[in-house]
Amino acid sequence: MVDFNKIAKKWQKKWEDKNIFKVKEDKKKKKFYCLEMYPYPSNTLHMGHLRNYSLGDALARFKRMNGYNVLYPMGYDAFGLPAENAAIKNKVDPEKWTWDNINQIKKQQQSLGFSYDWSRQIQSCTEDYYKWNQWIFLKFYEKGLAYRKNAVVNWCNSCTTVLANEQVEDGKCWRCKNDVGEKELEQWFFKITKYADQLLEDLDKLEHWPERVKVMQRNWIGKSYGVDIFFKLKDSGQVIPTFTTRPDTIYSVTFIVISPEHPLVLEWVKGTKYEKEVLETIKKIKKQSLAERTTPEGKDKIGCFVGKYTINPVNGEEIPIYLANFVIMEYGTGIVMADAHDQRDFEFARKYKIPLKFVISEDGSKIDADKASRAYTEDGILFDSGRFSGMNNREAIEPISKWMEKNNYGKRTVQYKLRDWLISRQRYWGTPIPMIYCDKCGVVPVPYERLPVKLPKNVKFTGSGNPLETSKKFVEAKCPECKSKARRETDTMDTFVDSSWYFIRYCSPKYNKGPFDKKIANYWMPVNQYIGGIEHAILHLLYARFFTKALRDLGLVDVDEPFTRLMTQGMVIKDGAKMSKSIGNVVDPTEITGKYGPDTGRLFILFAAMPEKELDWNDKGVSGAFRFLNRVYNLVNENLKDIKIDSKYKSLNEKDKFILNKMHITIKNVTENINNFKYNIAIGSIMEFVNALQKYNEKNKKVFGECIKNLILLLSPFTPHISEELWNKLKLKGFASLQKWPSYDESKIDEEAEALEDSLDRTKKDIYSVIELAKIDKPSKIRIFVAEAWKYDFIRKLKKKIEKTRNVGEIIKSFAKSDLDIYIKEISKMVPKLVKDETKMPKVVVGRNKEIDYLKNSLDVFKQEFDCDVEIIDGKSEEPKAKQAMPGKVAILIE
Repeated sequence: MVDFNKIAKKWQKKWEDKNIFKVKEDKKKKKFYCLEMYPYPSNTLHMGHLRNYSLGDALARFKRMNGYNVLYPMGYDAFGLPAENAAIKNKVDPEKWTWDNINQIKKQQQSLGFSYDWSRQIQSCTEDYYKWNQWIFLKFYEKGLAYRKNAVVNWCNSCTTVLANEQVEDGKCWRCKNDVGEKELEQWFFKITKYADQLLEDLDKLEHWPERVKVMQRNWIGKSYGVDIFFKLKDSGQVIPTFTTRPDTIYSVTFIVISPEHPLVLEWVKGTKYEKEVLETIKKIKKQSLAERTTPEGKDKIGCFVGKYTINPVNGEEIPIYLANFVIMEYGTGIVMADAHDQRDFEFARKYKIPLKFVISEDGSKIDADKASRAYTEDGILFDSGRFSGMNNREAIEPISKWMEKNNYGKRTVQYKLRDWLISRQRYWGTPIPMIYCDKCGVVPVPYERLPVKLPKNVKFTGSGNPLETSKKFVEAKCPECKSKARRETDTMDTFVDSSWYFIRYCSPKYNKGPFDKKIANYWMPVNQYIGGIEHAILHLLYARFFTKALRDLGLVDVDEPFTRLMTQGMVIKDGAKMSKSIGNVVDPTEITGKYGPDTGRLFILFAAMPEKELDWNDKGVSGAFRFLNRVYNLVNENLKDIKIDSKYKSLNEKDKFILNKMHITIKNVTENINNFKYNIAIGSIMEFVNALQKYNEKNKKVFGECIKNLILLLSPFTPHISEELWNKLKLKGFASLQKWPSYDESKIDEEAEALEDSLDRTKKDIYSVIELAKIDKPSKIRIFVAEAWKYDFIRKLKKKIEKTRNVGEIIKSFAKSDLDIYIKEISKMVPKLVKDETKMPKVVVGRNKEIDYLKNSLDVFKQEFDCDVEIIDGKSEEPKAKQAMPGKVAILIE
């Protein structure tokens, strides 16, 4: 076996010595910015990282070979709680812990041969990076985008820090997984809500983002058009505004529900007989996760009466107010009207014996609420709804809204789920917030010329409180305005700030007059291809989009959106579960590369699944990738005497023409599939090409030489080390990594010839399968049945119909009205199967006569292979087996 590790080290050193992946701006070339989400340097890389980087590196190499000026950088998201927790637990400096991990991960990345421009490496924990976090903060402060206010915040007792809403998952801290409570603190926020509409509307510009990511962002922003209805508190006249998107159900309201976090709750029950039960209910609700409270699948609907009533403005009815776990302060007014047309409301009412009434039914006839088992959530006709009875409920929403406004019963409004971004963190290992508190001058920004505000070294990591507060030298400061004694802000910034603009810093990482050079940033931005996990669909991506728009408005960059294309790769699965240390199913990339070499690991991970799908780790698959690379190496190494690099060939026989046809088809397929992120299909095409080259006997040296040369180039994005080695063996100049991508000639592609050859190979494999399954020792006769003529017409037409619709019923109906209607019984059985799995149809439908001629011309091949009589049956046959024949896939009967 070949020592692929030795080969990898050899070429990595040559790449490094020649600095071949370093890039600079060049307006004469098309630019391509390829980027993976930069990693947190925690310990070592795992298979998810290897997959992420292999996807990006293959694309960067491919684009380079296609003449693009490629920016492909790497850095480290180096601030964060794990380093601080390690400092507390192991009494180690967070900076040392972080740098040790950075160096370890970088070493792993380099050993895998990723083609990064390492001269652009950044890490957010260095002063030359976080200085610009602080500079941007001050710019945001000047523009009113950074502000401070008192707020009830999510508080993690374990991490002793504030968490943003996005960092609370099912009621637990996203880092330590412990329960999250609440605390009132004065905190710093970024006014992301100012950009809510832009963030929402510009999602339509992102044509090359996964739809589910855009849906997740739309839902998080949560723009809703509705009405604030003015319910008045009974006996006080106090207005209780409730936001609703369904004013059409106003006449069905029988109770109001309020969030347990709403400040009015405690005010209303204080000193009343309801206080004890309300406080106990609030305590019970706080133990629930957000998912339990707000999703239909929540365990239970929890609440209680708060002792107050409101008046429905449209009919004067008294309505009780209940505390309810499914109402949250973050949406609307934190108070919601409830009725029989919402399932959550319905279940809550039944539990607490609250009367219900309906005002919508399918035809406008009344519904007896006492007999109803579920809410009525469909659209229909209004009844018992005053002047609006008899109208379609959806059509009534606008006139009801206008009527409410006219009578001062409510006001049309727009609400968002999105809340401003809380960036304060009570921890050490992050960017210090550059603000000073003076008793005389108030809150004063640190002057720009005094940046960065550096993290002090003399801090104590006790596991309790903010370590920055233990540094007297850091805390004590002078007011920049009056020079009096003052106090420095001890909160640091959320680490999502670091990752919200790093991709622009890569454009000019050594620039020291600002966060980046605008001219250079405008050359490289936006990122053409961004690659990372779906878990960042909301937090990181939304913040990065906000930062880009805010920096644009500051005049620092011209782009509106940071990432043109987004690829969210699937997880790596082993033994049915996501790879995880806690489960014990982690495969260390170094184990694979150490045994098989980096090219093997890269090839397997790119071939095993589509990038966006889950990848099921398979040790046999890795071994298979290794065997394939050995085959490729031996194909070249053992046939060097048959290789001549000269594309000027003269006389060509049929085998030469076939292999050249295969070469051009392979180049076309690989090119198209890499562009469409279908790496596994691209690699499959290369494997088929290798199989064909191994069968290419009596080689034309020039033809074989051109095929081998192009094979090496096609493999280069996926397996760069072996490609360089084989390129060198052919004594070709330069690096394979920097060669021009091979081109194909459409005029030299005969797809029918390719399809016939594939059909022949598949027929031979099927014959072997039948022999094995039927346990036939030695066949005496093989009969091969060709499909009936009408099936060729049927498949051609079906392929065209599928391009327009995948509706099975619609397709069958169209055939029933065609000249193939006499076969509709068979067609009705075939269409559902073929629509579900198009691979059951040939890519190219060759004419029946051509297929028959090709099979008959191949009779000698069959007879030599199976050493028996072989008959091609091309007419109608009473043999039941013949019915199974399809275009490109014959039926087989062996005696």
